[in-house]
Order: sequence, then C-alpha cells, then structure tokens
Amino acid sequence: MDDLGRALRTWRDRLEPASVGIPHKAPRRAPGLRREEVAVLAGISIEYVVRLEQGRAAKPSAQVCTSLGRALQLSDAEQAHLMRLAGHSADPHRVPRLIPGSVRRLLERLASHPLAVYDATWQLLHWNPLFAATFGDPTTVTEDHRNLLLMHFEGMPNPARFSPEDRAAFEDSLVADLRATTSRYPDDPDVEALITRLRRVPGFRQLWAAASVAEHQSGHKLIEHPEIGPIDLDSDVLTTQGSNLRVVVYTPRPGTDARDKLDFLAAMGTQRMASDRSQGL
Repeated sequence: MDDLGRALRTWRDRLEPASVGIPHKAPRRAPGLRREEVAVLAGISIEYVVRLEQGRAAKPSAQVCTSLGRALQLSDAEQAHLMRLAGHSADPHRVPRLIPGSVRRLLERLASHPLAVYDATWQLLHWNPLFAATFGDPTTVTEDHRNLLLMHFEGMPNPARFSPEDRAAFEDSLVADLRATTSRYPDDPDVEALITRLRRVPGFRQLWAAASVAEHQSGHKLIEHPEIGPIDLDSDVLTTQGSNLRVVVYTPRPGTDARDKLDFLAAMGTQRMASDRSQGL
C-alpha cells in the first residue's frame, strides 16, 4: 500500500455511512464506508477502488480524484493533498481542477436545479443527482464524452437539441471561451492537445480561425429525455475567480412545464436510490 492507498483507506474508514445517506442497519466489521459504497458514490468500479488502496493501480486522473474527493467528503486541503498524491500538483501553468469548499456549499444550496462544474477546458468535474437524471449519468460514459467541446464537435450522443440559430451561437461561444483559456494557460499541454484534436473537425477549425475571444455565459437547451420527453431549460454559467471553474446551473424556461418535469425526475431519482440501497446495491 502506497501513500495514496493509505490516505484513501483512512478517509474511507472515518466516514460514517449515515453522513452520505446510507442506512446503518447492521453492525459492521470495520468502521466507515465499505469499498463498494465508495465506488458507487464516486462512480467508479469496486475493482479500481481496491487496486488504488492496495497501490496496484495507475495514478487516477484529476476527474477521478474529484469524484473520490466528493464521495469521501474531503476538505479543500485534503482534496489538494489527494491531487498531489496522484501527480496533479498545483501548477499556475495548468488548468485548475480543484473545487473549493465555497463552491461546494453553493452547489448544495442549488440542489433543486440540475448543475455541473467544468474546468476551463469544459471537462466535467462534478455534477449533482438531478443533472444525472436529466442529462444522463456521466459515470456511464468515457472521460472524452465528459468534455463538452469533444462531445459537441465530435458528434457524440447528446440529449440536447438545438435550433440552427442556437447551435451556431452555442458553438461560437464555446470556441471563443476556449480561445480565452489558451491565453490564461498557454503552457498547459492538455489545452494544446485538446485544440490539436478539435482542429481535425472542420466546424471547429473554421470557428477557431475566426480568433474570437469571449466567455461562454448563458444559453438555452431543449433536452430530449427518454422517459418524460422534452425539458426546456435555460443555462447560466458562473465563473469562479482564480480557478476559472465554470458552474453551470440549469433552470426551467419560463412558460414551460420544465419545473414539473424536474421535480418528477428528482422524486424518481430519490425513489431509485432508496430501492437500490434496500437491495444492497
């Protein structure tokens, strides 16, 4: 067991099941959460959790570290320590991926809305249960699919539907936002690699050549949900100071039935979680 494995085991052992909504029905042989419970909360496999704790796995990605930090309820200092142990040391030349406690508290207060946190390259770092219920569970797709730019320009499955005008405005805004990121983090190899990959797509290449610079701030999305049909949402982007994280909050579009549908999804998700726990999943 290496330092990363020991830290993960210590954080897992100290966390009370009740604090993450898991009923404590029977005595446990060990304190804290079970490995399979951490795996479910973080959206990763139980086998990977085992390998991480035993020091037999490759260092986890920044996105996996963020998911583990959320599942284990780490403080800002502990999350930063986890990032360093995994080789993602704080570097002013790299895109930040640590979500501060102040942002997490904000997210808790907005739990009645689907919301997500992206880094400055539009890589998804965090989402709430209502986001997963509305857009689809991000744990079921690859990390490439969790990047908004790659998903959109490479034509990956996407529940959002756009009018031609909305699509053009969305694409132009995203590319202009990425252009701004390149000036903030000119030496980040991940940013360069992302742009190199995206430039293979003609639509992106044309917009990139325009050299527009702006911040992506708001938009309109019509989500085709497989169970309850279209959900009409507005999206607003809050950018954090210093870390340039993007907190995206989705709100019901006025004059639509989106609020009723979101409330239904929230209730349905709670029922499914309760059913899963009663079956020991």
